[in-house]
Amino acid sequence: MPKQTYLLFVVIMLTATTSFAQDTTDAMANLEKQTVQDETVYTTATFKTTRVVSGQSVENTAPGVLDLRINHRFGQLNSGLYNFFGLDEASMRLGFDYGISKRLMVGIGHSTYQKTYDAFLKIKLLRQSTGKINMPITLSYVPVFAYNTLKTVPATVPKPSFADRTSFTNQLIIGRKFSDAFSLQLMPTYIHKDNVPNVTLPYTKRNTFAMGIAGRHKISKRVSLNAEYYYQLPDTQGPLSTNVLSLGVDIETGGHVFQLHFTNSRGMTEKAFITETTGKWEDGDILFGFNISRVFNVKKTKNHW
Repeated sequence: MPKQTYLLFVVIMLTATTSFAQDTTDAMANLEKQTVQDETVYTTATFKTTRVVSGQSVENTAPGVLDLRINHRFGQLNSGLYNFFGLDEASMRLGFDYGISKRLMVGIGHSTYQKTYDAFLKIKLLRQSTGKINMPITLSYVPVFAYNTLKTVPATVPKPSFADRTSFTNQLIIGRKFSDAFSLQLMPTYIHKDNVPNVTLPYTKRNTFAMGIAGRHKISKRVSLNAEYYYQLPDTQGPLSTNVLSLGVDIETGGHVFQLHFTNSRGMTEKAFITETTGKWEDGDILFGFNISRVFNVKKTKNHW
C-alpha cells in the first residue's frame, strides 16, 4: 500500500471513530436525560426531624419507624439566681410518633403543662419533586386533639364538661427546600381552645387563627439552625397572649437528634405554645429547652411513595 494511501486510510478511520464516539456520547446523554425526565425525584431532608422546635415540620416519620420524643422546657432565664436562672423548674412532653406510610404518621403524647394528653395525624398531601412530576412544594395537613386534665381550683367551681376540656387544631404546612442548606415553610393554623375555669388563661378567645413561619439553615452535615414564629390574627388573639418565637440548633448523632432551643413559650402542644404564651423576649422571659428524638425500626415496609 503506497504511503499516501496508508495515511489517508488512517485519517479516515480516526475521523470515523471520533464521529462514532461522539454520536455514542450524545446518544447516552440524551438517554440519561430522557430517563431523568421519565422518573420522579422526590426531595428529602427538608428539615432534620418532624419538629422544627415546638411545631411540626413537613417531615414524616418513616414507615414502620417509632420515634420516641422527649421535649423538655426549663423556667424563665430572668427568674434569677434563686431559681438558678430557670433550671430549677421543668415541664416536659413525652411522645410516641409512628410512621404508617410515607404519606401518613400518627402520634400521641402527654405534657406536664396542664396535664394535657394529645394525639395527632400528619398527612402528606403533596411532596416536592422534579422530573416526571414537577412539584415545587411539600404540603401536609395536621389535625391535633388535646385534652386538658388539670383539676379546677377551688373545688366549688362547676365541673367542666368533656367539651370544655377539649381543644382542636387544624394546620396546613407548606414547605419548600430551596437548596441543600436552606428550607422554609408556612403554617396557617386554626385552634379551637378548651375552656377550663381558673386553669386556662382568663379572657382568652376560644377560636384563634395564626400564621406560622419556620426555617432551617444547614451549617454542616449533622448540624442545622432552626427558627419558628407564630403570628396570631389580632381579632382572635387573647389580651394576655403574646406571639411565640423560638430559636434552636439541631444536632444529629446516629439514631438520635438533639434539639437545643430558646423560646418564650412554656407549653409544647399547638394550643399551648401558639395561644397561651405570655412571655416576651424583650422582657427576658426566655426559656431554655431541648428535644430528644430516638427512632426504632419496628416493622419493615416497602419503600414507595
